[in-house]
Amino acid sequence: MSTAGWRLVIAVLWVAVLASALGVIYAKHEARSRFNELQRLTQERDDLDIEWGQLQLEQSTWATHGRVEHVARDDLHMTIPQASDLRIVQP
Repeated sequence: MSTAGWRLVIAVLWVAVLASALGVIYAKHEARSRFNELQRLTQERDDLDIEWGQLQLEQSTWATHGRVEHVARDDLHMTIPQASDLRIVQP
């Protein structure tokens, strides 16, 4: 093989090595970007799980029997009916 042939082979190999290095750099950058996105989404999921737990606790607090009875009596002015006010309906 002549000197020109060897130079062409070396040039092609040099371009292949350069392209491979750029590919590795790009792949590493993508991996880091995706990992950062995964961490952000994981944190967001954890925050939403915490908020969901707090909302469930708040809902259970608002729905307690004592709270419902208090609102019915004080805010809605409801009372327990007397026995004389009850009507029993037979099917």
